[in-house]
Amino acid sequence: MPSALFVCVHNAGRSQMAAGFLRALSGGAVEVRSAGSMPADTINPVAVEAMAEVGVDITAEQPKVLTTDAVQASDVVITMGCGDACPIFPGKRYEDWQLDDPAGQGIDAVRPIRDEIRRRVLGLLDSLGVEPAAT
Repeated sequence: MPSALFVCVHNAGRSQMAAGFLRALSGGAVEVRSAGSMPADTINPVAVEAMAEVGVDITAEQPKVLTTDAVQASDVVITMGCGDACPIFPGKRYEDWQLDDPAGQGIDAVRPIRDEIRRRVLGLLDSLGVEPAAT
């Protein structure tokens, strides 16, 4: 089973939305992790709201600290603005997704970020050879 790790600074918005989409769209065919270089205390409530609008529930998720083990256990590491805090290991597949940070944004600003993350997750599934379970 392929595995993916989504990393951003606070693990409260972008990486949580991406992990939620990958869990939902892969139908369990991909092992999903997310973490942050400096995790927040809670998930961004606007990110939770934006995901709920498209039927993906991330309310039970908690920001987690990025560990070397999480990186080493993942086939693909997707970074979203974590800068130099993301450990790099030879032979590991990395992608850097340049996305606006939803922190402090209203729902109207977060929706396009959510939609772009969904588009990229579908591309990731395709690159992993996994047929989307839902679209």
